[in-house]
Amino acid sequence: MAASIADYSRNMRITSRPPLYADLDYLGAASGYIDEVYAVISKGPLFEHFSLKEIEALCQYMHCFAAPRGSVLLNEGVEGDYLLIVLSGQVSVMKRNPRGEDVSITSVGPGMSLGEMSLIDGERRFASCITLEPTDFAVMTRADLNEILLTHPRLANKLFIKLMQILVGRLRDTGSRLLSNYLNPIL
Repeated sequence: MAASIADYSRNMRITSRPPLYADLDYLGAASGYIDEVYAVISKGPLFEHFSLKEIEALCQYMHCFAAPRGSVLLNEGVEGDYLLIVLSGQVSVMKRNPRGEDVSITSVGPGMSLGEMSLIDGERRFASCITLEPTDFAVMTRADLNEILLTHPRLANKLFIKLMQILVGRLRDTGSRLLSNYLNPIL
C-alpha cells in the first residue's frame, strides 16, 4: 500500500545545506524547484516510477548547485557519501587507467545520477565527474538518506530498491563486457 499524500506532507522539513561545493553557486533547497526537478528526474532511471508527491518529499532532503564548464563534481579516490542528480548540462565520467591517464567512460545528462556507490558504502569515489558545459545538479547526502529512512520509510525503501537495481544493472553490464573481452581478446 502506497503512503498517503498526508504522510508525505506531515513529515516535510527542509534539511540544511550540506558542507559541499563551497566554490560553486548554491541555488538553494531542491524544494524551491519541485516542478523543474520533477520534470527532469522523473525521466531518469533512478526516479522514473516516482510520483510528484514522492519527488516533492525527496526534494526536502536535496540541495541544488550550479557549476561552470570544467568543474570537478566528484574526484576519483576521494571519500564521499553523497550522490548527484544532473538537472541540466552534461557531465563526463572519467576513470584513471593503469598508466595514470584519465579516460572517458561515458557522459551523462539531465535525469542521470552519479555517486551512488559512495552514497551506499561511503568508500572512495570510483571515477571523476567533470562538467562538459554549465551544469545544475542536486545533491543527496547519506545523512539526508538516513532522515528519509526515518521520516518516510516506504519512500526510502523504494529509493533503495531503485538504487540497487541500477547498481546491479551496471555490475551485470561490466561483467558481460569483461567476459566478452576475455573470450574475444583484441590482438
